[in-house]
Order: sequence, then C-alpha cells, then structure tokens
Amino acid sequence: MSFGKNLQYLRKMHNGMTQENLAEKMQVSRQTISKWELDTVYPEINKVIELCQLFSCSMDNLFREDMNICDESYSDIRIEEVEAFRYAKYAVISVDPERDAINHVKEWAFSRKVEQPQIIGWDFPMLSQEQVNVFHMHGYAAAWILPPDMNFQEENVEVMTQEKQKYAAITIKEPFKDAFRIIPNAYKTLMAYMEINGLEHVQDKDIIECFEKEYSVDNISYMDVYIAIKKE
Repeated sequence: MSFGKNLQYLRKMHNGMTQENLAEKMQVSRQTISKWELDTVYPEINKVIELCQLFSCSMDNLFREDMNICDESYSDIRIEEVEAFRYAKYAVISVDPERDAINHVKEWAFSRKVEQPQIIGWDFPMLSQEQVNVFHMHGYAAAWILPPDMNFQEENVEVMTQEKQKYAAITIKEPFKDAFRIIPNAYKTLMAYMEINGLEHVQDKDIIECFEKEYSVDNISYMDVYIAIKKE
C-alpha cells in the first residue's frame, strides 16, 4: 500500500485531474503534489482532511488500503449515453448460468438468421441460501438487443423496452484470463469512480441497472461493463 499511489489514483479518477489542478485546490505547489505522490513528503493533517473531503474517502482508505485496483486490462472509464433499445431476456439459475443463458439467447438469434447478435448479461440474484451454499449455483440473465425491425415472438418471453439511459462504463481486454479477479475489480473501479465524482447509481425497475457486453476485435476478446447513473 502507498499513500502516494492512492493519491495519484484518486486524482486521475477525479475526471482526469492534473497535479496542477489538485495543487490549486489544495493551495500548494505542483511540486508538493509530486512529492506527496512519490511518498517523499506527507501532507499535514489539515491537508489530509481536505483530500479526504475532496475525494470522498477516509484516512484509512488513503493510507492503509491499496486503492489502485486497475491494471493494463482496463481502459479509461467513460460516461456513455446508451440509446433506447428493445430486448428479449432469458434468466438461468445453475452452476454455469452465464454460458447457459447466453447460449439460449444466441439460439433465438441464430434461428432467425441473425449471425452476430448484440447480447448483454447481468447477475440474477434471486436465489436461496441452499442453492448458493449447498449446490454452488448462481443466477444470470442474458438479453438479446433486438434489431429495430425485428418482430420477435417466443413463447413465455416478454419483449421489453429500455429508454435512453446514461451509464458509467469501462472496457476490459481479455476478461477471462483471470475472470474472478478482473471482472469484479471492473465493477469496483466503476463504483469508486462514481463515488469520487459524485455520480449516483440508479436503481429502477424500468432500467437495467448494470450489465456486461462481450465481443471480439481482431480475435481479441473484450468486455464492456456498464453501471447506470442518474441523469444530471
């Protein structure tokens, strides 16, 4: 853990704040900020309090934790406005629900001659403790984003519409190399970014609160992770 590395992480997460920007807010020189980030000098307690207030963190966060969970797998975080779309959803509870749900939704698309369907997914938490602890199951929902002219009909499947919504988003390169670390850390990074920048997570039955989208470019796999945020 390093105060300097944590400070540098928080500064960059705060809308790409520069050392000069932070120095102006803290009423110190840029060289002082540089020394803080190199761990050669530590700020006085009143400046530490100001830093915690600015970045919405605690002193324990700043001095005792390793806040920088990003690595080369992640792109820069962005705010993205996702246009309205129609989708058909399929949820599964099993020991491997992601593959089960996604493959089921792909079958819908392939049976309708859509070779490259847009598919998103998210965790489906409606499970009992027995399913989780005894049978090691978890839940996942996959959705096919329907083409605009698609007249989709499937027994017991409802077609839903989501209106335009703003999301905080991050892209992961090759997410399945270390999926149990990389993907959860992407969510943690987004939540930290939202807290630092005062962005509120939206929880609403009419929107998908968070989701993942897998795709490939030049035979390299990517995943975009989205968390819904409140519109300004």
